Amino acid sequence: MAEKIMDDAVNRHGLTEVVTNAETLAKATPNTGLLKAILSTKHLMNPEVLAMARTIVDKVVRDLMRSLARPITNPFTGRRDPRRRSRQHVAANFDARGTVRANLRHIDPATRRLVIREPLFNTRVRLQQDRWQVVVAVDQSGSMVNSVIHAAVTAAIFTGISAMRTHLIAFDTSVVDLTGQAADPVEVLMRVQLGGGTAINVAMEYAASLLNNPRRSIVVMISDFYEGGHDGPLIATTARLVQDGVRVLCLGALDADGRSMHNQVTAQSLAAVGAHVAVMTPTSSRPGSRR
Repeated sequence: MAEKIMDDAVNRHGLTEVVTNAETLAKATPNTGLLKAILSTKHLMNPEVLAMARTIVDKVVRDLMRSLARPITNPFTGRRDPRRRSRQHVAANFDARGTVRANLRHIDPATRRLVIREPLFNTRVRLQQDRWQVVVAVDQSGSMVNSVIHAAVTAAIFTGISAMRTHLIAFDTSVVDLTGQAADPVEVLMRVQLGGGTAINVAMEYAASLLNNPRRSIVVMISDFYEGGHDGPLIATTARLVQDGVRVLCLGALDADGRSMHNQVTAQSLAAVGAHVAVMTPTSSRPGSRR
């Protein structure tokens, strides 16, 4: 009962302050709601509670990585070739249909069960492996906590793909380059500071400075598109990147209930200069887009 009350306090009523207490935190069930509460209040935690919180963050992040890793990496690892066999027994390459056909003669007469003596695996046709440079720039203002979580996890998965060189930056009114920690999403999340103002153009200018080959580069900007000042410089920087051949993807998050959290006027202006603009929940597989 105590755990249920704790979960309701955090996930339904937003009483995030309860997670700063060691006794109540110990009874909590690790989930994304609790993770958001921890990220919002970690600056208030004493060392003992912070250590407990880090363990919870690690558990939730591992679960997210398991669910997101395959759909993110599949486009970069190639497709299975049913005509070619592989001696490497990799679960993702298991040929179930071919294995059944090849082992039909091994049906056990007594149990009438198929005995698999020779599992079959396919090779993969490699996709184009010219290396791309990807910069993920995530707004760390307080309303973007869902996006910060998923950006950290996605960047960690990207860093394991040999075809990509990934940078991760977080921004409010200034930019923090987290590329050195991008492979460890727990470390990234424990370092971000949610809240404060927003200077999106500062982040986009920094992202532009990192690019070596614009035509083999992708800049992913995750924000609510509420620029701290006039959005003219942001639109101009985005237009310049697009003209140079950079693929610019602007993601504006919705909240968990699908409510809009982004500036639609700025989003339309970004799309008008050639950026790909999409609006989605963190787990949505079919975003609504403007280009």
